[in-house]
Amino acid sequence: MDVSLSSWFVILLAAFAANLPFFNERLFAIIPIARSPKPIWLRLIELFGLYLLVRGVGYLLESRIGNTFPQGWEFYVITACLFIVLAFPGFVYRYLRKQHG
Repeated sequence: MDVSLSSWFVILLAAFAANLPFFNERLFAIIPIARSPKPIWLRLIELFGLYLLVRGVGYLLESRIGNTFPQGWEFYVITACLFIVLAFPGFVYRYLRKQHG
């Protein structure tokens, strides 16, 4: 896989995964839960788990392309903040959109 293509794949996967907790009522879009509206703390835990999953996919693609580069704590803080920014449309859809009807 080309470097540019794998970079775009990770970005699109991150955008999809960041919004996934806000667009469905299942845990990780697979496991049904008993409570009808999923609580916000469960959505945040799911968001963190999906961040770890996307980070793992990115590391796997980087290792398949060539050498992996050592990352410091700054890299993980910045990518976590970018993941939260990517989750903003789903948050707006779930909590800030005006309900009609």
